[in-house]
Amino acid sequence: MVTHWKKGFLTLFTLCTLSSIECFTEDEIPDEWMLLHVVQGQIGAGNYSYLRLNHEGRIILEMKSLKGDADIYVSASTLNPNFDEYELQSTTCGLDIIIVPDHFSRPVGIGIYGHPSHLESEFEIKVYYDRTIHEDPFAEASYDPEHLEASHKPERQTPQDASQEEESMLRTILIGILKIVLEILF
Repeated sequence: MVTHWKKGFLTLFTLCTLSSIECFTEDEIPDEWMLLHVVQGQIGAGNYSYLRLNHEGRIILEMKSLKGDADIYVSASTLNPNFDEYELQSTTCGLDIIIVPDHFSRPVGIGIYGHPSHLESEFEIKVYYDRTIHEDPFAEASYDPEHLEASHKPERQTPQDASQEEESMLRTILIGILKIVLEILF
């Protein structure tokens, strides 16, 4: 049950991310993306070809079906993902883009599936490393014991602050004694 929710969430996350990414030409690739590899291959109908991603960080996989229709499945939990066992997938008839989050444990398994509608499919995968720094939206709300200790450490007092504090304390004691004396007398 949790696996299905996890797959649904990751698929929704991928779709939301992909909606913000358009199909790029060579000139439109963001400057923050660094091309790491270009992999070309062929796959027969109904078969899988597996690749392994070892690069750390946020990785963008851009797969183009040159002939036929190849689909891509990605998993951090298995090196042989398929259409039953995966975390991320793209199954379009054209350009397939998957963003592998930096929190996925490495190595990441990549499965390329040859759709049965074509006897053979040819594909090209471009692997990009996204060099932009993505800040954690929950970082400020997270628990950081070192930050907590630093914010609760007493600050050094100057001699002037110490004398003011002593005067204030002395004043409080004297007022307390005066109240007691007045209560006894009246």
